[in-house]
Amino acid sequence: MAPASPTFSPLYRQIKSLMMQALESAEWRPGQAIPSEQELAARFGVSQGTVRKAIDEMAAENLLVRKQGKGTFVASHNDPRALFRFLRLVPEDGDLSHPVSLPLECWRAKAGQEASRVLAIEPGEPIIIVRRLLKFSSKPVVVDEIYLPGEIFQGLSLEVLQSWSGSLYSLFEARFGLRMIRAEERIRAVAADRATADILKVKEGVPLLSVERVTYTYGDRPVEWRRGLYSTAEHYYLNELN
Repeated sequence: MAPASPTFSPLYRQIKSLMMQALESAEWRPGQAIPSEQELAARFGVSQGTVRKAIDEMAAENLLVRKQGKGTFVASHNDPRALFRFLRLVPEDGDLSHPVSLPLECWRAKAGQEASRVLAIEPGEPIIIVRRLLKFSSKPVVVDEIYLPGEIFQGLSLEVLQSWSGSLYSLFEARFGLRMIRAEERIRAVAADRATADILKVKEGVPLLSVERVTYTYGDRPVEWRRGLYSTAEHYYLNELN
């Protein structure tokens, strides 16, 4: 059998890969403007059109943000538009009011088999577990249990979480230099147990959405495993398919 030929990669994808390396190495930080297309074309020895195509694809993937008349910037979780990128729960009345995050607990543990598999770490390595409640218009709607690699999130505590006024991902970005770039979710229906029903102010046994999410940073590295229970009495899960 003849050996497999190398996979061809279009030139703009090669440029995109080089730009991704610049993002991963923090040469260009969240919220910072990247060099102009002309400067990047000179740096990589390609045409501006090739650079533009790479930027187009990265903008479509929410890695970069174009701002009219200002240039192209590294996407940041501090941008208010980023809030509902991962949170797909929408009120029935359509009012996308910002939820309030209430940290409930934060403790350290050792990774069991499932956490080590999902987070790609060794069993027994340190992890941090966070439980928090999301309220929409003062009503409890989501309770999350979040597992994080302890090596990356050293210094994260309940006090740090309680003192932060932005989103959880903006905290991860600002304090730990970590940007979430994509996520995978699994969704199923479950019945509310007594403890969850008490937190969400619903009756025990009512249907909830169980949303399990694994979130990745650059290099396709898993850095968050989240298990959330969503009350859908006044909300629904919205996913746009293109």
